[in-house]
Amino acid sequence: MPFESHDEKMIMDLMNKIDVLAIGAHPDDIELGISGTILKLIDGGKKVGLCDLTMGELGTRGSGELRLKEAEMARMVLGADFRVNLKMADGFFEVSKNNQIKIIEVIRACKPDIVLCNALSDRHPDHGRGAELQKTACFLSGLRRIETHSNGLRQSEWRPRMVLHYIQDHFMKPDIVVDVTPYWERRMESVMAYSSQFYDPKSNEPQTAISSQEFLKNQEGRGLQIGRYIGAKYGEGLISERPLGIHQITDLI
Repeated sequence: MPFESHDEKMIMDLMNKIDVLAIGAHPDDIELGISGTILKLIDGGKKVGLCDLTMGELGTRGSGELRLKEAEMARMVLGADFRVNLKMADGFFEVSKNNQIKIIEVIRACKPDIVLCNALSDRHPDHGRGAELQKTACFLSGLRRIETHSNGLRQSEWRPRMVLHYIQDHFMKPDIVVDVTPYWERRMESVMAYSSQFYDPKSNEPQTAISSQEFLKNQEGRGLQIGRYIGAKYGEGLISERPLGIHQITDLI
């Protein structure tokens, strides 16, 4: 459903049970890392929510408020149920109790079975620190003695069944590869919703590591590289910190 406000408390009060929650330190982390997988999940009937820790206000181009508007446009392209921004301090947020509680409130409000988190280690320090914050919150959310509230009511504990990490700037060999070939064009449409951040020949803003045409070509190259692992044209990779179980080995065929 679309939201006309970025009031995170209002959004959390309106949340319903979802299947997958994707979290990113900055608006555009999710799109660059795992948006093809999200499109495929939603196309398959799964309910997906999005959560950004910061507004990306320290970015060289654009502004925090503009990034919020771009994030909502990207959400509409993806078709996610909701997008909430926790407005932590870009570049300076810490793995602290206060920030853990903010994420726990979101997890308990929408009760995801799977949470997709930032890369465990990456070029931008917010990504690895965000991953630590996110995965720890997933565990703490299952402890009933940690009290959180929504709409004046105490939230019940909830621990996701699985926590996975998407791949960002630094390449990591994936544990899981999702074939996103049919969704690649829409995936890149969600990325380009952040028009302030990526290649625009008409822009007069300073050039950055992600604003060149070459960066978008690198995105395609990464998709081709990961897809090759499973014989698909385009793929997105995920990392798991624990062994993954299956019912039958024939499920892997």
